Amino acid sequence: MAFYVYILASRKNGTLYVGSTDNLTVRVAQHKQELRRGFTSRYGVKDLVWYELHDTREGAFHRERRIKEWKRAWKVRLIEKRNLEWRDLYDDFLRGPIPEALFTPLVPAASIPRRTSARRRTRCSVEAKMRSSASRS
Repeated sequence: MAFYVYILASRKNGTLYVGSTDNLTVRVAQHKQELRRGFTSRYGVKDLVWYELHDTREGAFHRERRIKEWKRAWKVRLIEKRNLEWRDLYDDFLRGPIPEALFTPLVPAASIPRRTSARRRTRCSVEAKMRSSASRS
């Protein structure tokens, strides 16, 4: 079974959405038809501008989470590496076959810098303070 990580855009250099699925055809169609209320329907994010194939659901999920942590510039670079014009790749995907280049991540996941959100840093520092004060008691 195939699993996909994908990026949708509202237009070139527009709003981006990163997701993962085991059925890219159906999932992108849902976004295009605005079948679910949410981020993509609110901001008109409908164009499939990038996707990547994975062997496992866990692999796709972890790649999606990593990409979501990336800076916007990194996501734009990822898209433009394979889709400089930001064309909607949905019709090409439906026609198949998919070029092998789209199966391979651009860089190994280990080489991608991880960003920690301010919320997580704050939560971790609060938890550390609580542990240290509890150990003193």
